[in-house]
Amino acid sequence: MFDRDRIHEIIFEADTKEGKAFDVALLIAIILSVIGVILSSVDSISLKYGRLLSWFEWFFTILFTIEYFLRIYSIRKPFKYIFSFLGIVDFLSIIPTYLVFVYPPMRVLVDIRILRLIRIFRIFKLSRYLRGANIMQIALRSSQPKIIVFLLSVSLIVVVLGTLMYIIEGQANGFDTIPTSIYWAIVTLTTVGYGDVVPVTDLGKFLASIIMILGYGIIAVPTGIVSASMVSASQKSVSTQVCRVCAKEGHEPDAVHCKFCGAILNE
Repeated sequence: MFDRDRIHEIIFEADTKEGKAFDVALLIAIILSVIGVILSSVDSISLKYGRLLSWFEWFFTILFTIEYFLRIYSIRKPFKYIFSFLGIVDFLSIIPTYLVFVYPPMRVLVDIRILRLIRIFRIFKLSRYLRGANIMQIALRSSQPKIIVFLLSVSLIVVVLGTLMYIIEGQANGFDTIPTSIYWAIVTLTTVGYGDVVPVTDLGKFLASIIMILGYGIIAVPTGIVSASMVSASQKSVSTQVCRVCAKEGHEPDAVHCKFCGAILNE
């Protein structure tokens, strides 16, 4: 039976020689597999080396599958890892290749593996960037309730403004339905404005102008919320230690217990 703690140390930790070597090898494999998928989408290369690239992809998929299950095995509460952000990314990086038998175009989705390169910050001790990533994670988590309220408020605004535009302009000017009018309000509020549907009446243009100006003001709101949370989070010091139970990071340097599940960090 493999030593679970030893496997965890090698796979999840980058502080040891073995752990760093494993992670560097993993990153190289990720880059090579993504390059292989990109090359296979080029017709001239696929016609000449398609079979080789296919075997190449299956080799890395099997390799990453073994690594994925080893990560699950090494965590004492595996579902904590499985449903974490990186756990979901790890799963999505292998499943498209197996789904190729159901829907062949799915195989190109393995490019999501590039997201696994996030681990490069831990491996090469880019502490300044790692700390920035931790601060951003903490800020987004603490800003979540405010951002949800903000998004709900924006949703109400676009529904009301879209309905008003439907009443003002009507089907004659391209606002065929309320959903279409709401869609127009969303693209106008976000300052995208495709220009496929535009108001014609003076009242409609006036309402559109208000939505455009409102859009510029709304952009600053989530930025301010996250910025305030980042300032608060930047005052906290965090380490990169991974909990053996729930596989989460972001603990204080002198922490004895995991702040997410309460497990002892240094067993």
